[in-house]
Amino acid sequence: MGTGVMIGAGIFALTGQIADLAGSLFPLAFAAAFVVAGFSAYSYVMMSSQYPSAGGIAMFLKKAYGETYITGGHALLMYFSMVINESLVARTFGSYVGQLFNTQSSMVISLLGVGLLIFAFIINVSGNEKIQKVALFTAFIKIGSVALLGVGGLWASGFSFSASKAPDAGFAGFLGATALGVLAYKGFTTITNSGSEIKEPKKNIGRAIIISLSICFVLYMFVYFAVGGSLSIQEIVIAKDYALAEAARPVFGVYGMRITVLFAVIATVSGVIASAFAVSRMLAMLTEMELVPHSHFGMPGSIQKHTLVYTIVFAIVLTLVFDLSRIAAIGAILYILMDMAVHWGLLTHLKNEVKTRAWVLITALLLDAVVLGALVYVKIQSDITIIYTAVIFLIFIFAGEKMYIRKKKGS
Repeated sequence: MGTGVMIGAGIFALTGQIADLAGSLFPLAFAAAFVVAGFSAYSYVMMSSQYPSAGGIAMFLKKAYGETYITGGHALLMYFSMVINESLVARTFGSYVGQLFNTQSSMVISLLGVGLLIFAFIINVSGNEKIQKVALFTAFIKIGSVALLGVGGLWASGFSFSASKAPDAGFAGFLGATALGVLAYKGFTTITNSGSEIKEPKKNIGRAIIISLSICFVLYMFVYFAVGGSLSIQEIVIAKDYALAEAARPVFGVYGMRITVLFAVIATVSGVIASAFAVSRMLAMLTEMELVPHSHFGMPGSIQKHTLVYTIVFAIVLTLVFDLSRIAAIGAILYILMDMAVHWGLLTHLKNEVKTRAWVLITALLLDAVVLGALVYVKIQSDITIIYTAVIFLIFIFAGEKMYIRKKKGS
């Protein structure tokens, strides 16, 4: 299931965005992102081995920082980065479906994405067991279809890589692309919420994280070299929101493009359904841990039903307001900041409780800092609105959390 969550964003949503920043080095940017994610995964594997629970990252942060606004704020960064990922995948769904009708109208893409989010809400309300079965079944479909597209594309292109003829985008662009690439792997963090359900969680959560990351890395490399063998960088950038469908056209013909769109629809629909379940569950946990405020707003039902409504509404707003590149950049900034907080907490606050290798944690922190700094630098040069939005977002989250925690402790 962790692999299935990753594939939706990594394959269909981010290929063109990363090629736009990294140029001919875009497959290497995904490989570099795998290295960053691999070092980051160390913290989650070690924490899951020590504290397996359904609380996942929220529990890890609470163990490290206590019931403070630091814990609540960073947990909300993870929550909102997951909501942003939902809107990213929803707009990707709109872009690929738009190919069937030969349109890339922003309004049409937004409305299709909103329709998917509403559909995901309806499915989630129907019950948890159905969601988990659908997620598990479609994960195998996604893995198989992506492998087929990747291997078929490489074979048909004669294992050539035409994108290598394009000029490089510079080191800062490469590192910024690597930061976006981290989003293609961050789905492994959803596995940490399985501590109360998986057998032998102290051993198997870590194994699941490592296996899912490895599977995705292999699949991504197949697909990205196949895309590079079919299209030039300029063509990938022009079709960046639906790059995989465009890459299938010269290799497999119009039917290959339609099959790719079908695979994209399966991947994005199932990904959003599973993500909405996981994200609303996470916010419900934060509410029960009294780390975030909660209001029923007159709605009946359980807290998770309420958090599902909030999650879908937030995702719809983002889908209507931002395009894919802006959604991806904001999501990467929030996620990497949260990731650094996990590493720092393990390195400084839990060094006596969780036995770790300090050099691995320090390396993970440095890699996060470098790629985040590069992404911020690139966006300051090209689209500073993203940075302003991210800063406002951070101020709002942490100031709000500080006031909430202070009020709670005073009451």
